[in-house]
Amino acid sequence: MSKHSTISIPREVKKALELAKGDKTWGRFLMNLYNEAENARRSRAFDELAESLTDEDLEAIAVSSREFRERGRI
Repeated sequence: MSKHSTISIPREVKKALELAKGDKTWGRFLMNLYNEAENARRSRAFDELAESLTDEDLEAIAVSSREFRERGRI
């Protein structure tokens, strides 16, 4: 069984992707796109969370983190 697969996409999409892809393999190019999209999604989620926290929330998190690290030491 082959380790490769074929997907059908409109020609204009393939042309645009080929220009962006340059000399990378399709596998490398698509994994890079996927990783960039995931990183952007995570970054947006982090920013939304950070905006929703108050200064008191952030201080409580810092205190809890310090306490956790201190208790975990051997």
